[in-house]
Amino acid sequence: MGTRLKGKVAVVTGAGRGIGRGLALALAAEGAQVVVNDLGGGPDGTGGAAQPADEVVQEIKKQGGTAVANYDSVATYEGGEKIIKAAVDSFGKIDILVNNAGILRDRMIFNMTPEEWDAVLKVHLYGVFNCTKHAAVLMRQQRSGRIINFSSTSGLIGNPGQANYGAAKAGIAGFTRVVARDLGRYGITVNTIAPAAGTRLTLSEEMVAARKLKAERGISGALTPADQELPPADDIAPIVVWLASDAAVDINGCTFGSRGGTIELHTDPVPIKSIHKEGRWTLDELDEVMPRTLAQGLVNPSTPLPPKA
Repeated sequence: MGTRLKGKVAVVTGAGRGIGRGLALALAAEGAQVVVNDLGGGPDGTGGAAQPADEVVQEIKKQGGTAVANYDSVATYEGGEKIIKAAVDSFGKIDILVNNAGILRDRMIFNMTPEEWDAVLKVHLYGVFNCTKHAAVLMRQQRSGRIINFSSTSGLIGNPGQANYGAAKAGIAGFTRVVARDLGRYGITVNTIAPAAGTRLTLSEEMVAARKLKAERGISGALTPADQELPPADDIAPIVVWLASDAAVDINGCTFGSRGGTIELHTDPVPIKSIHKEGRWTLDELDEVMPRTLAQGLVNPSTPLPPKA
């Protein structure tokens, strides 16, 4: 057992399987007392079971760590409150919150239902707010804390068929940048991870088939065969544990990519070119200026299909 997080209390949402399981085990291995939160539902968020969270708790205890299970849903404000309360009731405080819980309901936008849109945003974007809000109140009082949110390249770059997921994950990245500024003065850091790893979401038969179909149809943004060889889910844990430790006391408002042995620091969205004139641009001026300035070299990420005969 390590000691980097000795005396710390951590909450990990969606910790019953995949990336979350690896995070909970790694945090506990460095001395943290861990609340293992997992609703125990399917990849689409339906159903529920205590077994996934219970099994991770047992794994932690077998390794000499301390953990309790929680089965509340991050998708409701009340659920978020209960998850954070579980840490306080069990261990007296909360020092670390890892917002990892997630589901998928992929659909091209012209086929997506309002329910599919709402379900994904509720778990991902609302879930991050629901847990962070309640944790932030306590962390602000104690003048310390670590919050690590999970975004995705689907939100930072884009991936076909994931308008709901991409919108939520982009929202989480923006949420992180703002909340880091809200809470930084109180000794709390807030950072984002954009992971790439093999989990039941990314390696399901449905997901593999969808990626294959997109590649066959030449849809830009579809993963290549090399991309489908995703690294183990546990590989995400080291950077998260490091961000949760005292070593990362001044790392705040950042987005890190993590894929196997590669860890990246992402830039925030910034202007890369600009044009300027006094007063308002006319359309005739833009017709003349845009192709040789801001629009020069831009490529449509989704090549239009030929018109139907």
